[in-house]
Amino acid sequence: MNKINRILTVLGGLFLVLFSWVTPVFAAAAKTPKFVPGNIAWVLASTALVLIMTPALGFYYGGMVRKKNVLNTISLSFITICTVSVVWILWDYSMAFGPDAFLGIIGNLKYLGLAAMGVNQHSRYDGTIPSFIYVMFQLMFAIITVALISGSLVERIKFSSWVVFTIIWVTIVYAPVAQSVWGIGGLFQKMGALDFAGGTVVHINSGVAGLAGALVLGKRKGYMKENIVQPNQLAYTILGGALLWFGWFGFNAGSALEANGLAASAFLVTNTATAAAAISWMLAEWIHSGKPTTLGMISGAVAGLVAITPASGFVNPLAAIVIGLVVGVLCYSMVVFVKPKLGYDDSLDAFNVHAIGGAWGALATGLFADPLINPAGRGLFYGNPHQVVIQLITILSVAGYSFVMSFIIFKLIDKFMGLRVSKEQEAMGLDITQHEESGYNL
Repeated sequence: MNKINRILTVLGGLFLVLFSWVTPVFAAAAKTPKFVPGNIAWVLASTALVLIMTPALGFYYGGMVRKKNVLNTISLSFITICTVSVVWILWDYSMAFGPDAFLGIIGNLKYLGLAAMGVNQHSRYDGTIPSFIYVMFQLMFAIITVALISGSLVERIKFSSWVVFTIIWVTIVYAPVAQSVWGIGGLFQKMGALDFAGGTVVHINSGVAGLAGALVLGKRKGYMKENIVQPNQLAYTILGGALLWFGWFGFNAGSALEANGLAASAFLVTNTATAAAAISWMLAEWIHSGKPTTLGMISGAVAGLVAITPASGFVNPLAAIVIGLVVGVLCYSMVVFVKPKLGYDDSLDAFNVHAIGGAWGALATGLFADPLINPAGRGLFYGNPHQVVIQLITILSVAGYSFVMSFIIFKLIDKFMGLRVSKEQEAMGLDITQHEESGYNL
């Protein structure tokens, strides 16, 4: 009997040792998330939707400039897709979304060239999709953020200088802001800043950079002395704006990174706020000037898209209507009253719409964030006044950093290679002088 007991004891010990080895393996396997085909399909589709926004932006901007500058204006958006796509893979994704390297404001170079990233690697930001998909999704945000800046600079910036600017700016300005707001362990992310799809990272960042560039470039020839705004084709602008609206569903709803209820909510409030803003801009213009214009309606819609972006994953439909109604009037007032009074030449109102609309949207997120929509956010009207303080700190910090760094970048480019075309080239038009092409038979 004692012999049997000893044998059982030894076997029991061996079992415990084996169990202690195997249990962590099973536990690790249980914790490893599985790829979800529906989520993968949704984020792939959203990525494509966000990509179409940048060519759409080119047409949106291109329709508003003079005939002699239409191709150049569109090309600024198109070349941005190319330059940022390469830089993003080589180093920028790692700086924007790699493991923190310094104070939550810059990622390390672990993913330099994506060499350390396998095809079946799970994303750090949502384990149900592969890392490669997340890389591509975030690339589209980086592209359009840079392209938006061109709206403040068109009809006078050298094409070569723009290409150099895109490479430097996405590295020095965009990557730290993205890491700070969206990165795991990012400075503002740890503070509790709410930015679902880019009110600070995309819109404030780009709009403020556009203002810095406009100030360095100076005003267009004859600005405020003659009617230089002669849109070559407003139908282009309307088409571009409509495609922006379409693509923005991927921008906002895709930021849920899953095909779930939060994506559906973001989809709904995006459309709601956009419609409300188009109506409020139209009414403000109708009351002020006596006529509702097509340009005003589409401009209002874009302002609504901007404002709902940071709030899209946090607010309910009624709050979305308020956000849209306010931003339409706010951005119309910036364009019609503030810009002429201050005299800065923000050519196509990148600052007036994106920086101002993005700031309102980010602040409104702190006011209206509804825990029934997303438990990760609770705003002032739901018992958390501190969220407004966090949002304000984030807004001012991002705006200040973007303006200072962008101003320096523009100044350095101007010093070493020249930023602005000559007066003669500006008079001839940038289509001919920069590309030897013409969008129209002039």
